[in-house]
Amino acid sequence: MKEYKVIVPKIGFKNRTQNFEDILNQHAREGWVVNHIGQGWSSVVFERNKNR
Repeated sequence: MKEYKVIVPKIGFKNRTQNFEDILNQHAREGWVVNHIGQGWSSVVFERNKNR
């Protein structure tokens, strides 16, 4: 079974790309995989196996 998590990244105006990358890497360390990225990085949907 899968579980999903939706976030609205708050990345600011300076270093937008680096801040977005940091958010993705932090979730990856927790076992999340990107499922979808909304247009203009408006939202990110992550998924992972619930029974890990």
